[in-house]
Amino acid sequence: MPPTTPAPRARFIALLAENITRGTFEKLTLGKPRQPAADPALQNVFVRPIALKSGPHLTFVWRHATRDVTKNFPTAEAVAQIETLIGPTFLDAHLFTATSTAQLETRPDNTAHLRVKTVAAAPISDVSYAAAPATHDQPKHHLIPATAAWLRSLGVTNERGQPREGMADKFRQIQKFSELLSHLLTENFSAENRTTPNQPLRIIDMGSGKGYLTFALAALLAPRAHVTGIEARAELVEFCNRTAATHNFSDHLTFIPGAINETPVAACDVLIALHACDTATDDALAQGISAGARLLVVSPCCQKEIRAQLTAPTVLADALRHGIFQERHAEFVTDALRAQLLEWAGYKTKVFEFISTEHTAKNLLIVGQRTSPRGQTDDARAQRIRAFAAFYGVEHQRLATQLDFPL
Repeated sequence: MPPTTPAPRARFIALLAENITRGTFEKLTLGKPRQPAADPALQNVFVRPIALKSGPHLTFVWRHATRDVTKNFPTAEAVAQIETLIGPTFLDAHLFTATSTAQLETRPDNTAHLRVKTVAAAPISDVSYAAAPATHDQPKHHLIPATAAWLRSLGVTNERGQPREGMADKFRQIQKFSELLSHLLTENFSAENRTTPNQPLRIIDMGSGKGYLTFALAALLAPRAHVTGIEARAELVEFCNRTAATHNFSDHLTFIPGAINETPVAACDVLIALHACDTATDDALAQGISAGARLLVVSPCCQKEIRAQLTAPTVLADALRHGIFQERHAEFVTDALRAQLLEWAGYKTKVFEFISTEHTAKNLLIVGQRTSPRGQTDDARAQRIRAFAAFYGVEHQRLATQLDFPL
């Protein structure tokens, strides 16, 4: 009989151990905490090799909503620790080595899928910032200075302006997002386009989380804008307001407690919602439209609402029997429908990937720029939207409901 292929999880652990032994292990990222979680504040664990006087170790960073915990383990103990985390605690594991990357996806029913990809060169690693020779340790030009004190308070950079362990992607995201918003704000709110040129822009960040991008906007635009972060977790609101006061942001940056669908926005110029889960993205878009926002910027994630409704057209039926294709198709249908509904509501839309990331594919950005008042709708466009929904068997969708648009 041919030898039995090890289960995906066992193969992943073996691949990890092999690369640690060979010295080709670069880093491991654990994400997507299993729900309900024993520690709801735990978001990720980052693991990388470290050389100590006592010998090779792996250093672990447990990333929580408002704090980090770092511990070092000898390699054998570290692998055993990782085994206990993959599956029971985290559903996603990403391994980066000098010659390959591997991703293990565990489903709630404990079935797992492993993907391994050979790479021509080592991937960019968070540790490269710390490992760079002193001669290369020169400050780079960033729209948001890497030495900004608020970045240190949020745990993004250290005292030398270098990204902390596990925060290199977040640092790049902050910079890229700041560049994009600068261009969009210039395009939409140049002096000749401002109806109230002497008034600061009113910017709302729905689901602001720890405030990384909210602070970036406030730092970028002060004193030309007042930025408000809305966040459901009271401890993060308190932390962000305290940090804003520490760094003299309080006069133009405020955080208030509230859920996206329960916190009405009276009026705003710009509404942002990054990684608002499932229909929370629709709630944010509806809030922005109702508040008269001229610019809407959302990065959707976890598009679950439509997946349950998705009826495969005959030509796609065989392909959509596979769960991964069904999930990706549901994401496409959801976000395409959102873009079309925004256009029906008087917005010009752009949809694009706003940053490459090693850890997540959730990097789609939907931008809506208002071109006409709500109510000046296009019947032909409405018919096309309904035809699109009917093609996939979609009978209801949150944003359509919020806009009183029957599918």
